[in-house]
Amino acid sequence: VQLQASGGGLVQAGGSLMLSCEASTRTMTINSLGWYRQAPGKQRELVASINDAGLTNYAGSVKGRFAISRENSKMTFHLQMNMLKPEDTGVYYCNADTRDILYRRWVYWGQGTLVTVSS
Repeated sequence: VQLQASGGGLVQAGGSLMLSCEASTRTMTINSLGWYRQAPGKQRELVASINDAGLTNYAGSVKGRFAISRENSKMTFHLQMNMLKPEDTGVYYCNADTRDILYRRWVYWGQGTLVTVSS
């Protein structure tokens, strides 16, 4: 699975950004798609995920501000980030949790896109 993320940048606190990720695979089945972030000096953390049934999950710090969605093709997904805060700054990675025909789990990562929120 190849993942291509886009949409990061510099924004002022209170502003909005939308991240997008396109996943491509011919053989794997998607279990879930998600966004993680890693702030300087911190561990990577889950921001939001959406599974194949459309159920979403969010980190407590972004609930009500961020929204994850996927297109009908199910291979392109987005993270709409509103009311951004300086603590949202970090490198955002898109993620695909997949399974093969033998139901073995494989996890893939995109290259990361930097989001910087200025105060």
